[in-house]
Amino acid sequence: MSLTDTHGRIATDLRVSLTDRCNLRCTYCMPAEGLAWLPGERMLTDDEVVRLVGVAVGRLGVTEVRLTGGEPMLRPGLVELVARLAALRPRPELSVTTNGLILARLAGPLRAAGLDRINVSLDTLDADRFVRITRRERLGDVLAGLSAAAASGFTPVKVNSVLVRGVNDDEAPRLLRWCLREGYELRFIEQMPLDAQHAWRRDTMVTAGEILACLRAEFTLTPLPGRGSAPAELFEVNGGPGRVGVIASVSAPFCAACDRVRLTADGQVRDCLFARRESDLRTPMRAGADDERLAALWRAAVRGKKAGHGIDEPTFRQPDRPMSAIGG
Repeated sequence: MSLTDTHGRIATDLRVSLTDRCNLRCTYCMPAEGLAWLPGERMLTDDEVVRLVGVAVGRLGVTEVRLTGGEPMLRPGLVELVARLAALRPRPELSVTTNGLILARLAGPLRAAGLDRINVSLDTLDADRFVRITRRERLGDVLAGLSAAAASGFTPVKVNSVLVRGVNDDEAPRLLRWCLREGYELRFIEQMPLDAQHAWRRDTMVTAGEILACLRAEFTLTPLPGRGSAPAELFEVNGGPGRVGVIASVSAPFCAACDRVRLTADGQVRDCLFARRESDLRTPMRAGADDERLAALWRAAVRGKKAGHGIDEPTFRQPDRPMSAIGG
C-alpha cells in the first residue's frame, strides 16, 4: 500500500537527513556560530535508518532515496550505510546532496558502495565570494570533490546553486559556462524561507524568471518536455547536449505534482519541506513496533499532506526547524 495523500499524490521519493551538522555556515542557512545540534541519543542509528528505509521501499512503494543533511558526509560510516541501503530489495535509486568539502576522499568509495547520483551545492566560482557566502575558505575542496565525483563515474554530476541578490546574482552565466565546460549539470534553486535566522524576504530572493532572463541574454534555452514530478524545469542549452534546470519553489511551486516525503535525522516524518507538524517514528520503533505498525504510522503521516506549501498565504509561518535540520 503506497504513501498516498488525500489529494491523490503518491510519495515515491524519500529524503533522509543523516545529520543536522554542517561544516559550512552559509549566510542564508545558519548563523556564524552554528546551531544547537541534535543530541546523539535522539539521532537514528545506522540500523534504524536501514530499517525505516527498508519499510519505505519494501512496504510503501518508495523507489528513490536521497541522503541529505546538514552535511551527510559528516555522518560516520556513510560508505557502509550506503552499501546496506543498496542491498535492500527492492533496491532504491540512491543519491546524496553534499556541499562537497570532503567529497574528493569519499566519491570513489561511495560509488563502489552503490551510490547512483550526486548533487553538489556550489553558489559561486569566486574565492572571495565563497568565503562571504559560506564563511569558510574551502572553494578548492569543493572543486576537487566535483572532479573526483566525475572521475568516479557519477554521470552527470549535478551542481545546485542559490543566487542571493547583491551577493552572487550576477554569476548565473559564468556558472553555466563553467558547468557546460566541465560536463556538470547545473540547477538554480530559488532561495526559500528555511533559514535559521528567519531573515528571508521575498524582495531579496532572485526569482526563476530573473535567472532565465539573465541566461537567455547569453544562451539559447529550449524547454524540455516530460517534467513529471521533478522539481526542476529543464532547458537544453544552445541546442544541447548540455542542460540547465531552474527550481522555482517559491515563484512557481510544483506542489500539485509533489512525490516527496522526508525523514529527519531524529526519526520524524515530514510530509512537506515547509510542514509545521511532524510524525514520530523513532519512539514507537524503539518501543518495539513491528514493520507493519511503522508502515501504518507512515501512511497516516502522509495522508493529511496539505495541497500546497502556502508561502503566498498571509498565514504562512516558516517551519521551526531550519533547512539544515530538515534535510533537503
